[in-house]
Amino acid sequence: MTKAFTVHDLPLSERPRERLVKLGTEALSVQELLALVLGRGTKGESVVLTAQKLLSKFGNLKNIASASIEELTQMKGIGLAKATQLKAALELGKRLEEQSTDTDKLTVRSPEDVVKVVRNKLKGKKREHFIALSLNTRNHLIGIHTISIGSLDASIVHPREVFKEAITSSAASVIFVHNHPSGDPTPSEDDVRLTKRLVEVGEIIGIEVLDHIIICDTCYSSMKSKGVF
Repeated sequence: MTKAFTVHDLPLSERPRERLVKLGTEALSVQELLALVLGRGTKGESVVLTAQKLLSKFGNLKNIASASIEELTQMKGIGLAKATQLKAALELGKRLEEQSTDTDKLTVRSPEDVVKVVRNKLKGKKREHFIALSLNTRNHLIGIHTISIGSLDASIVHPREVFKEAITSSAASVIFVHNHPSGDPTPSEDDVRLTKRLVEVGEIIGIEVLDHIIICDTCYSSMKSKGVF
């Protein structure tokens, strides 16, 4: 009999809990966060797979939050306890959002606005961090996601990972940001190639890439302003 796959079969560095501790909550995908809320898998199915099936069935977090306990427990691997954990976690997120007023919604319309949002997050970092900002049709910021940490190349920053959270949050557009620990914000050849590739993918899936900004501790560079795309 084939051994059932569990989260413990993943390399330690790829397990959701360990990734959260090492990289922070923003580095985790929606699937990974759901897996942590669910806690454990069932016999024959890992919790990561259960989270994936949950997203596949309901489509996005909004639909999961709207689902009834009965609808949730119809899924294999989700009993009453896990269904109530999901409902409670998503309700907390909803109440947190409700505590914010309209004036708290950040509107991003310029490179300067982007720098204000991410500078403290990237200041002093010794490795390159690639971040995606998701925006709605009114240019309100609806999500900030760390896509990768390390050198930027096609093997690390893959379009599938870059646009996954934007698609999940129904973003209309995205802005990419990464830091240059060297202090020089000039785009490298790899930066330019990656940006053009991501712009092409965005056009295909209908999510506009508004800019790719390279930020250092005391300066920054907008690739859109430089005519890269």
